[in-house]
Amino acid sequence: MISIEQAQVLILHHVNLLLSEETPLLQGVRRVIGEDVYAPWDIPFCDNSAMDGYAFSHAAIQGDYLKVTGFLPAGAEGNLPVAAGEAVKIMTGAPIPPGCDTVVPIEDVEAAGQGIRLKRDVKAGSHVRKQGEEIKAGERVIAAGTLLRAQEIGMLVSLGRISAAVYRKPDVAILATGDELLAEGSTPLPGKIINSNSHSIAAQVLEAGGNPVMLGIAGDDMSVTRAKVMAGLQADFLVTSGGVSVGDRDYVKEVILSLGGDIKFSKVNMKPGKPFTFALLNGKPIFALPGNPVSAMAGFELFVRPAVLKMTGHAHVFRPVVKAAMTETLHNEGGRPHIVFARIMLREGKYFASSTGSQSSSRLSTMTAGNGFLKLEPGTCLAPGDEVAATLMNRVLE
Repeated sequence: MISIEQAQVLILHHVNLLLSEETPLLQGVRRVIGEDVYAPWDIPFCDNSAMDGYAFSHAAIQGDYLKVTGFLPAGAEGNLPVAAGEAVKIMTGAPIPPGCDTVVPIEDVEAAGQGIRLKRDVKAGSHVRKQGEEIKAGERVIAAGTLLRAQEIGMLVSLGRISAAVYRKPDVAILATGDELLAEGSTPLPGKIINSNSHSIAAQVLEAGGNPVMLGIAGDDMSVTRAKVMAGLQADFLVTSGGVSVGDRDYVKEVILSLGGDIKFSKVNMKPGKPFTFALLNGKPIFALPGNPVSAMAGFELFVRPAVLKMTGHAHVFRPVVKAAMTETLHNEGGRPHIVFARIMLREGKYFASSTGSQSSSRLSTMTAGNGFLKLEPGTCLAPGDEVAATLMNRVLE
């Protein structure tokens, strides 16, 4: 068997970055930009006021009185010069007019006839945003490989952009296998179960930044499975669930080989999720997950999600890991590393972890009750207070 870490390295070696595509900015949120962005102009574009107040020449102050000769609202051009010893009322964002270099806030003056009187000393250059003080024309503002958040979207708009080249979202074909499966919306029957895997995996694809393509269910039939797998090759890669163990009617690996596929590995040293297969077929990755719901989602989390993130340009493809103190006794007496789903909490600046209870690979409640997981090596025995590496899958609980 291959280790978890070896499997991850091998998969990422065989996964390539997708091409970028020009996308409207709001469709680029949480996607990675594939181009360097340079400023076409200075920001601010010209000297402007940082406050509602009065603009004047500091060097021309005579005493504490300034005659007010005009008004500059935001949006005005402000081309008319201001004479020495005079001031104009100015609003935040309005351009500093010729002859002025300083702004005094409204609250620091008092009305005096046709002008104002300064209530306190004003430093030269106060409350003026200088042209280009934030960004100079020609400066690289956003580097290729940056994840676009709301602040990057705002910056791109301020640079005159309405779109950006971001890495394409992969189309991920999803196929469930097994005669025991019923379509979503069905009522369970003896010997039958509802196919939850396809939707769980589709949700994981969406969260990772891909487009799920639902192929439905392939019964335990070689020709049907083969046709579905071939259809999945129209996508960027295929994820299957079920049919990868050693049962008499587990056909997924056999189908891959019959189509000329190259199976890179078919077992991972882990629990749950040991019968996980990674293959290449016609240059397309195939991730064949086990059929048990927790095993399938764990396999996606550890192996498929990092591949999606690499394809879409992310520099960091693995979840954040924190040090947490155990709140209970936990041990692994088996011979394989055990992925234990857990509740990870933050209390007074310190992380704590507890398991979500039974770790049966058929019980999705094992995962719904938690927000992360622990990896327990064989022979591990943890007591309350022991420190453990905890992987965060969702927000930290408080």
